[in-house]
Amino acid sequence: MKHRDLIRELESLGFVKLRSGSRHDIYHDGETAVQVPRHSEINDITAASILKKALASKRTGRPS
Repeated sequence: MKHRDLIRELESLGFVKLRSGSRHDIYHDGETAVQVPRHSEINDITAASILKKALASKRTGRPS
C-alpha cells in the first residue's frame, strides 16, 4: 500500500499527525496513537495492522 493512501485512510477516520519521529510518523485521534513508517510503499500486512488498530479504537471508543 502506498504511504499516502494509508494516510488518507487514517485521516478519513479522524486521525491527525501528532509528530514525526526519526523513522515513523505518529497519528492520533484523541485516544489512540498509531505509528506509520515513513516509506513510499508500506507492506500490506503492516498497513492492515495499522488500520486494524485505528478501526478498533473507533468501534470501542477506547485505545487498543
